Amino acid sequence: MTNLPFGFNMPGDDDPDRKGQGGQGPGGFDLSQLGSMLSQLGQMMSSAAQSGGGSPGAVNYDLARQLALQQVPASHPASSVDLAHVRDAVALAEIWLDGATALPAGATTVTAWNARQWIEATMPAWQQLCTPIAERVSAAWIEGLPEEARTQAGPLLAMMGSMGGMAFGSQLGQGLAQLAGEVMTSTDVGLPLGPAGTAALLPRAIAEFSSGLSVPEDQVRLYLAAREAAHHRLYAGVPWLRERILTLIRTYAGAITVDFSAVEQLASSIDPSNPASIEAALGQGMFEPTITPGQQQTLAGLETLLALVEGWVDAVVAAAVGDRLPGASALQETLRRRRATGGPAEQTFATLIGLELRPRRLRAAADLWRDLEASRGVDGRDALWSHPDLLPSSEDLDDPAAFVARDKQFSELLAGLEDLPTTDEPDPSPEGTTDAPDRTADHPDDGPSDRTPGDGTTPPRPV
Repeated sequence: MTNLPFGFNMPGDDDPDRKGQGGQGPGGFDLSQLGSMLSQLGQMMSSAAQSGGGSPGAVNYDLARQLALQQVPASHPASSVDLAHVRDAVALAEIWLDGATALPAGATTVTAWNARQWIEATMPAWQQLCTPIAERVSAAWIEGLPEEARTQAGPLLAMMGSMGGMAFGSQLGQGLAQLAGEVMTSTDVGLPLGPAGTAALLPRAIAEFSSGLSVPEDQVRLYLAAREAAHHRLYAGVPWLRERILTLIRTYAGAITVDFSAVEQLASSIDPSNPASIEAALGQGMFEPTITPGQQQTLAGLETLLALVEGWVDAVVAAAVGDRLPGASALQETLRRRRATGGPAEQTFATLIGLELRPRRLRAAADLWRDLEASRGVDGRDALWSHPDLLPSSEDLDDPAAFVARDKQFSELLAGLEDLPTTDEPDPSPEGTTDAPDRTADHPDDGPSDRTPGDGTTPPRPV
């Protein structure tokens, strides 16, 4: 065992020969380690008190930041040479993207980060993502307690809330530390995590990623710069998109419940004298909320939206880069697999917030956007982002060709209606007279001869 729950490290866990260090309690528990654990707990509580008094909220973000920074090796900020390379790459990528999308450039600032700067810059975004889920989990625990237990707990509930905030903060810090060692841009998880309008690349991470490829580092940097710039164009040009994602997360969090029967069953298997049994219970999902059918539907909607975002970026970058980068196709496939499988850090963070911020159907979404460009053109394809109801659904990703065919049929129908004559032409005859025969007299049931087919109805929109 290397770690206890909530980040309490056991001194000597990696030393198999630590027998005889201190006294042994029941079940082989080393009592000398208790002081170290309490010391860590005291440091956590002290940090909470310094950051916001005794009420750090559902997640102690100051603790999360502190733990994340402690686990990331110190490094110098990006050099002036690295920063110049990043700025040149983004500038060239923006020129290429101008011909591949109708959305204007969305990045107003271009910079280079190291892993620690990524943690600092993205913390506000993680607060927006994690707070709804953490708050609901904390409330679900209190709501699930019997009334008698809540009455007896009294002031302890406030202490439990503070401890819960520290627990979430500790887990968030560990997850961010792992993610910081993997991400290469500010939008690597499909969201603009940094400040609005700030395009950022991580040169050191890009260099490490490039070392295992047959593609030169400058090509990798340029390709990633194009993806970063494309993400910023989409989120800046589609104002409702970011809020829509946050709304889906809040909706998912609002239905969180805790299965106390599972808690009771797993609790019976815990040996208080054996910390390993506690860690095993946590690993079995002892404190994980249950997922309802409604949450599954919300989760499917979130995954579809993220897939559409990543698929659009994939298709637009492929069109923008074209044959300009010889290794573009290999990079596209490598990044697709990286996003589809997810590394250990992404899996850890999925457990942390209960959601996988990773598209499952990226390839289908990319194919759909590419087919829509061939059918509608660049402007028509990007016009679908004007409203969420116009976007393809999860069912449409099952059969992209059918969606494109319906969309094309609907467009042709609209074009046909526009070519029909209108009934708003002025009457050339003097007022009160007419030179034209009354054609309705012979055929009273026919109505006006120039009625537009389908007049008064709206053709159905493909969904």
